[in-house]
Amino acid sequence: MYFIQETDKPRLLLKLFSIPVLEENRIIVPVNFEEMKNKEINDKKEIKISQKIIKLLNKTHCKKLILSKQLQEREIFCNKLYTYGFEIINGRWLFSVLSSKVLQYVVDTYKIVEEKAKISVLVNDVTDIVLENIKNIAKKYQRINIVTNHIEKFKKIEEQLLDEYGVMMTLNNNKKKSLTKTDIILNFDFPQELINKYRIAEKAIIINFKGNVKIKQKRFEGKIFNDYDIILENPDGFEDYANSKFYTKDIYEALIYKHQPIENIRRKIEKDRVEIKFLK
Repeated sequence: MYFIQETDKPRLLLKLFSIPVLEENRIIVPVNFEEMKNKEINDKKEIKISQKIIKLLNKTHCKKLILSKQLQEREIFCNKLYTYGFEIINGRWLFSVLSSKVLQYVVDTYKIVEEKAKISVLVNDVTDIVLENIKNIAKKYQRINIVTNHIEKFKKIEEQLLDEYGVMMTLNNNKKKSLTKTDIILNFDFPQELINKYRIAEKAIIINFKGNVKIKQKRFEGKIFNDYDIILENPDGFEDYANSKFYTKDIYEALIYKHQPIENIRRKIEKDRVEIKFLK
């Protein structure tokens, strides 16, 4: 895994010839794009630097990367890396894992009464992470509405929640009514094209865990959150990786072994006392 970041004070020759420098597990880009005004020059720089970084990485046989906050905003730079099969860790997987904490952050921030909160979950791909979060959310908030194209997949969990916890869960896929009385929408995997087929409560709060989604409904006046960051209250062993140029979520996700039971991942998150720092 390699960290790629810009430098605020690049050496003159490196900057002049756009030469990235490999320092242990970090690649230093000899330019600060935010300081460059000319878009055409910026684009050419991005292409030139990305090509040189790809050559550098090919020698290391590494395919996993963490980009600095600034470099994540460089579309041409990122697309070049994706084209050559590199995986840019962006905290999306962790976002889903933390969905119950994200929900609590929204409830606390906007002073929503938990007992009255109307929550809808948009999901088609049934994973262990999604199922575990649905159970936790349902047990705490009592009112949960699952909107899905695969209602049959959720019948078992519907029965389990009712039998074990006395929690009623609604399953439906009515595009006109499913989301019209919802306070908070947790969108696990509905793409923009699909979610815009539904009529949505005008002031709903929407959290998109998979990627950026825009709501085209003309009268929609709610809030849409597409990204986030975290804070670790118990960052034992994390200090060596921490860097203000990077999002904590990206580094933390990269350090978690994903192919383990969700219970183990949750224990680690609680041990590290991970909390949501902000949503954006």
